[in-house]
Amino acid sequence: MDLIGPLDRSAQGYRFVLVPVYYATRYPEPVPLRNISAKSVVQALFQVISQVGIPKKILTDQGTSFMSRTLRKLYELLGVHSIQTSVYHPQTDGLVELFNKTLKNMIRKFVHEDSCNWDKWLDPLLFAVREFPQASTGFSPFELLFGRKPRGVLDLVKESWETGPSTSKNEVQHVLDLRAKLHSLGRLSRENLLQAQERQQRLYNRGTKLRQFSPGDKVLVLLPSSSSKLLAKWQGPFAVTRRAGNVDYEVVRSDRGWATQIYHLNLLKAWREVTAVSLGTTVIKRDELGPEVANSNQSAPVPVDDHLSPSQRADVALLQRCFADVFSPLPGRTSLIHHHTEISPGVTVRSRPYRLPEHKRKIVRAELQAMLETGVIEESNSDWCCPIVLVRKSDGSIRFCVDYRRVNEVSKFDAYPMPRVDELLDRLGTARFYTTLDLTKGYWQIPLSLESREKTAFFTPYGLYQFVTLPFGLFGSPATFQRLMDRVLRPHSAYAAAYLDDVIIHSEAWEQHVRQVGAVLEALRQAGLTANPKKCAVGQREVRYLGYHLGGGQVQKTAAVAACPIPKTQKEVRRFLGLAG
Repeated sequence: MDLIGPLDRSAQGYRFVLVPVYYATRYPEPVPLRNISAKSVVQALFQVISQVGIPKKILTDQGTSFMSRTLRKLYELLGVHSIQTSVYHPQTDGLVELFNKTLKNMIRKFVHEDSCNWDKWLDPLLFAVREFPQASTGFSPFELLFGRKPRGVLDLVKESWETGPSTSKNEVQHVLDLRAKLHSLGRLSRENLLQAQERQQRLYNRGTKLRQFSPGDKVLVLLPSSSSKLLAKWQGPFAVTRRAGNVDYEVVRSDRGWATQIYHLNLLKAWREVTAVSLGTTVIKRDELGPEVANSNQSAPVPVDDHLSPSQRADVALLQRCFADVFSPLPGRTSLIHHHTEISPGVTVRSRPYRLPEHKRKIVRAELQAMLETGVIEESNSDWCCPIVLVRKSDGSIRFCVDYRRVNEVSKFDAYPMPRVDELLDRLGTARFYTTLDLTKGYWQIPLSLESREKTAFFTPYGLYQFVTLPFGLFGSPATFQRLMDRVLRPHSAYAAAYLDDVIIHSEAWEQHVRQVGAVLEALRQAGLTANPKKCAVGQREVRYLGYHLGGGQVQKTAAVAACPIPKTQKEVRRFLGLAG
């Protein structure tokens, strides 16, 4: 038994479907639900039981609706034995999972034009499923349950074509014939089912090995990562406490208060203790990485991949110590380039300031103080003036911005090209190790020319200020920043690339990757640039870069596909195929 949903809300308010399927006959009995609360599930299950009888056993997953106290009370009252699948292993309840897929596809195709009334068409769809022979048993679910073939649409057509003498039987003979037919159907169904199971088992077990664990063995468990349920990784090691079945083991989770959980064998892998550990000093040489910085207490630790060995972790730690001045939460200041805003002669932009609520003045004062301390802005006597805007970010914090739209209208366009994302990804997909660097407030690390500073002046309740470094939102800022990154990484273009402030280094081998990361960090140091350690990741096997998931020799779109609306016209379908392809 399982649940489907949420679906489109029907006119009657239904959004979910409770799907019981009988293992002996493959007979489905779905019931539409408005919600999946314990009370709704119990009422729907009791409705099914009142039609076909009380089952001895019910197999479900460990969803909240099926683990409720109300449902357990119903099981105790009716004498039903509840069986739960192991976590992250839906194959245990494969019969109902496959039927869920079939039912959703039928609903999607049949009610495409009238999706608000899908619940009204559920019974006709189920009749078509119940009267069709099932591949494993060789008979239709209706025939196995009721002992006769259903009278369907094709039967009506046949009856209209054929005429013949009617055959009548007395009640006793009908019952005897029905009993004999049910015994015959049951025997043939079991034979066909056993043959299908043997064939499926033989195909599934082809090339597999039987693994066994004993109590006390340490194992790794394949679990979803903390960032996404769709990304799984090996976690542990954890200890095996007992064998719960032929292919199930109980494991104690030390990261969850020593709670125990049963896992399928496919989610477990033996943990092998490392007998010897190399410190990695033979791989990285200090003279290759540059001098160590004494004052490194400002640098936060760089995130490290859980799959790295102790020696590889030591390499990453040494990299961070040697380049503690590059891994800094404070923006650097490059001397390789400066930004110049070219304006038509005789043009001056003065805009009226926007109204600033009283409760946001403290935020503006704090932002001004922080930018003054870091040398990003200075007091101004400019004839130019632009309004400030406070924009709320996704994490709830406030971003200090300046509205430079009128300045951009009179600025000269910079035609420096941005890199093509598809060409960039073609170079990254086959690598085994990735390192991503996110420059600390990247634009603020590029100084402005003296002539351009006055053009960035902005009004605040505490006076007129202007930027010393490149501000966000100014016309030509992306082109200037990309020109800088291309110049810095040009000697390292075989293994490093950048799209604005997002730098990525890709390599095939670990020793090679460490040397190349050190070379790129040295190039950033020589350029006077810094990277935010909290947003960097070193030695990753899988990373997200520019909305794509990289790793395992593949490039997969994530944000772009997830944000794409459902295509409804032929043109939109072609557009989606171009995006997905």
